[in-house]
Amino acid sequence: MAEQDDAPLRSLHSDAATHVVFVNRSGALARAWWLDFSGSPVSYGDIHSREGLSMNTYLTHPWIFRATESGARLLANHQDVYFPAPTTEWDESGQPVFLRVLITAPMYSLRERCCVAIRRLVRRDAIGRLDLPEMLKQELRQSPNLLAEIRTMDSRRG
Repeated sequence: MAEQDDAPLRSLHSDAATHVVFVNRSGALARAWWLDFSGSPVSYGDIHSREGLSMNTYLTHPWIFRATESGARLLANHQDVYFPAPTTEWDESGQPVFLRVLITAPMYSLRERCCVAIRRLVRRDAIGRLDLPEMLKQELRQSPNLLAEIRTMDSRRG
């Protein structure tokens, strides 16, 4: 799928339809984000743990997932950005069989885990009083930024 590997991180066209079901195995509430034709994220709502979201989509439409509460990144079939695969099976009535895409949590670094926990436990205005290096305090004051993450991922592709 060279077209997807070389292209900017955005939806390209709606030529080839496919059908997927995003199954949340992350253990957290997961938010599904489709990247539109300008590369802007569009929320398709939350997927509860152990539940799925059936989606009619297209091969060149990228999807990303984040933990709803913390904004932490999640993986779709072990990928930061998921480009749908083509439908390969149909049932006896001719309807497409939806491809299962598993949403999981990556192996977070200890630093990432700690930042998520501290952000959850400490109010933003109290971070400055923590006995931590200033660099870590600055990182803790910054909430996960989906648009910045998308720009970073896009710059790494080209």
